[in-house]
Amino acid sequence: MSTVALAAADFEKTVNGNDIALVDFRAAWCGPCRMFAPAYEKASEAHSDIVFGKVDTEAEQALAAAADITSIPTLMAFREGVLVFSQPGALPPRTLDQLITSVRELDTDEVRASLATQSPSQ
Repeated sequence: MSTVALAAADFEKTVNGNDIALVDFRAAWCGPCRMFAPAYEKASEAHSDIVFGKVDTEAEQALAAAADITSIPTLMAFREGVLVFSQPGALPPRTLDQLITSVRELDTDEVRASLATQSPSQ
């Protein structure tokens, strides 16, 4: 599967409707975003069971603001609708592969239980 463009209208449905969704917040003018793009595309082709979304922060400013994006590229990983990773900066291919492996191995029941015990101020 190749990457898919995400907009505010389909963002929530995409991250909640798939087991694993990675989302790259980016812009066409961003040098690090352009450097990260080939590794992200290659990973999308190697992992057809994962949704690899891209959000153009210029076109989707409200979505980027809602996601609290302050630096691009920012990569977010969702597992069963739960945000499990968010980090600005272009990841090297090897680090991206390690992230994918880690997200696959997560016990989402354990993650949900941990989130439920955290107070709202944490």
